Amino acid sequence: MSLSIVESCVNCWACVDVCPNDAIYQASPHFMINPKKCTECEGEFADAQCASICPIEEAILDAANEPLNPLGSLTGIPPEKMAEAMTEIQGR
Repeated sequence: MSLSIVESCVNCWACVDVCPNDAIYQASPHFMINPKKCTECEGEFADAQCASICPIEEAILDAANEPLNPLGSLTGIPPEKMAEAMTEIQGR
């Protein structure tokens, strides 16, 4: 099993320093995770360290392609409320 980083990654480097297995590397256009090195931090930490520090929602996926940091997880704003607010702002 391995985590993956998707194209919404902004290459902020936050995840690189916290990965206990040095599985994250810089690629183009965004960081990638070496599946041979990634252990999803199982047995070492309660949560995957890369996802726990990532500032971009839905940038890190688990083996089932589910985001470890889903929409609203960083802001605390449910996605539907965010959509309503953005519609209101854009209508001004």
